[in-house]
Amino acid sequence: MAAPVTKGKSGPPRAAVKKPSKGVWADLSSWFARMNEGKPKISDVAIFSRQFSTMINAGLPVLQCLSIIGEQQTNAGFKRIINQLKDEIGSGGNLSDGLAKHPKVFNELYVNMVRAGELGGVLDTILDRLSIYMEKAEALRRKIKGAMMYPTIVVSVAVLVVAFLMVKVIPTFSSVFASFGKKLPPLTQVVVDMSDFLQHSWWEILIGIGILVTALKTIAKTNKGAYILDGIYLKLPIFGDLQRKSAVAKFARTLSTLLKSGVPILEAMETVAKTSGNKRVEEVINGARASIREGQGMTEPLKKGGIFPPMVIQMVGVGEETGKVDEMLMRTANFFEEEVDTAVESLSAAMEPLIIVFLGIVLGTIIVAMFLPIFSLGEVVSN
Repeated sequence: MAAPVTKGKSGPPRAAVKKPSKGVWADLSSWFARMNEGKPKISDVAIFSRQFSTMINAGLPVLQCLSIIGEQQTNAGFKRIINQLKDEIGSGGNLSDGLAKHPKVFNELYVNMVRAGELGGVLDTILDRLSIYMEKAEALRRKIKGAMMYPTIVVSVAVLVVAFLMVKVIPTFSSVFASFGKKLPPLTQVVVDMSDFLQHSWWEILIGIGILVTALKTIAKTNKGAYILDGIYLKLPIFGDLQRKSAVAKFARTLSTLLKSGVPILEAMETVAKTSGNKRVEEVINGARASIREGQGMTEPLKKGGIFPPMVIQMVGVGEETGKVDEMLMRTANFFEEEVDTAVESLSAAMEPLIIVFLGIVLGTIIVAMFLPIFSLGEVVSN
């Protein structure tokens, strides 16, 4: 059917413009709203779990618990997820199935533990354990991130200062040195050459850094590349030991929490491997899982992996002999979390003087290089 036409005061007839319906605008508005929704933080999920556990323990139905928590939720994205969980349960589904539909918020560990709680009728206990687990994991992550924050800021400022000196200050000295018409000291010449390179080829440096970062991200997305990079991270002088202790603490607490919650050990080991965050650690855990499937213990594969310290292997061995693997792992997790705390404090205390010495050497070298020709000005001019 032809579009209707309208006549203006002058000129030929023109087609009428069809305005978008309110439904289209509503859809666009809804889409933009979803784009602006913030992703729930780990702390949000931990609070959700604790509130959920408290309400269930008080005897409230799951659907009513979700309604109350949803009304109190200030994060729009998380509130929408909670409402979807209500719809899932209201239509006869399980809570764990609803959680599994949001893997970016509720990981496999969370879903498996909730499923075990539903089957065992101890959902309130499981949710309470999950809240404790997430709070400890988040605290550990923040401590490590906090330890890296200071050196990162200082080094970033130092790089900017050095770049300013090389691009703005050194060229001024360089023009003065050029008027001498004589050969500069080797150290000064090196600094001047570096300054010239930065001035004329700074875009090449940025492109090179961009290519390097992109290449590393691309490599890290592949299984083989991630395996190689994770192995390198674990072998770094200071940070490698910190990452190893953090990985051990996470392994021990996660596996202990799953086993205490009634998750079968093979399923628990699979979940722990997937959530380890390190391909080398994941390989060792999968080896231990294969050993358990064959009716053997996990101590020998953990020992052969070369990642877990002897203390962890001995504690796991004692747990297997006494049938209290979950308790031994929880003690191991507490010990290594304290080790991580100590390592982070030591690292923070050691990094400050090291960074100061490093900056002193870099800036001192630049200053000395610029003043060397001035110190020997009489000799340069006389020649």
